[in-house]
Amino acid sequence: MKNISEEKGFKKIYEGKAKMLYEYGGDEKKLITYFKDDATAFNGQKKGTIANKGEYNNSISVSLFKLLKNNGIESHFIEKLSEREMLVYNLKMLPVEFVVRNYTAGSLAKKMGVEEGVKLISPVLELYFKSDELGDPMINETYVKAFDMGEIKDVEEAENIALKINGVLKDFFDKNGLLLVDYKLEFGIFNGRILLADEITPDTMRLWDKLTLEKVDKDRFRRDLGGVEEAYKRIYDITSNI
Repeated sequence: MKNISEEKGFKKIYEGKAKMLYEYGGDEKKLITYFKDDATAFNGQKKGTIANKGEYNNSISVSLFKLLKNNGIESHFIEKLSEREMLVYNLKMLPVEFVVRNYTAGSLAKKMGVEEGVKLISPVLELYFKSDELGDPMINETYVKAFDMGEIKDVEEAENIALKINGVLKDFFDKNGLLLVDYKLEFGIFNGRILLADEITPDTMRLWDKLTLEKVDKDRFRRDLGGVEEAYKRIYDITSNI
């Protein structure tokens, strides 16, 4: 598992559940993201390892960031450095997660008292305060203002970008035999601009086979369905053709 950052002696500044961040030499405007094979669910209560997940997720994110850029949506991505590493801009992150839902699944199905797989008339966009300790509680724009989480205009712009992303990704996965059920996005600010950040992978998306409704994402790990590596490999293969 090659790690250019450690080979070059770059300082690790953050380690999360699925990724590590390193300084990029002396350039404060850039960081290196390293993707791990570690897998967690239920806010870290369930832990495990998915073989080759780091390589798959790095490649999937790179491909989808490029797809979005080709459709006028900018992200923090600069270039792929290795099988597990990408160079990104160092953003001032919004402490908010943006979740877009196209079908009922998971917490939405439970909250609304409906079965999974109901196609929504229009996308649902939810905001969550990014805090593992608090379980990422759902919030709205009034929370952002009251708790000084950022400028409302930045959150609104991120919401608009999230819905544009939805159109691009839904169309792409539909053409490749998959339903984009829901997904999580994060955004940050760089030189006064709102940019997409973090990752777009089976860790952060729900994807179902259009014909069988078989889950092709991290839910296979969450729910002990088996075939986890095969699911990630399928998304890796699909996105490698972008």
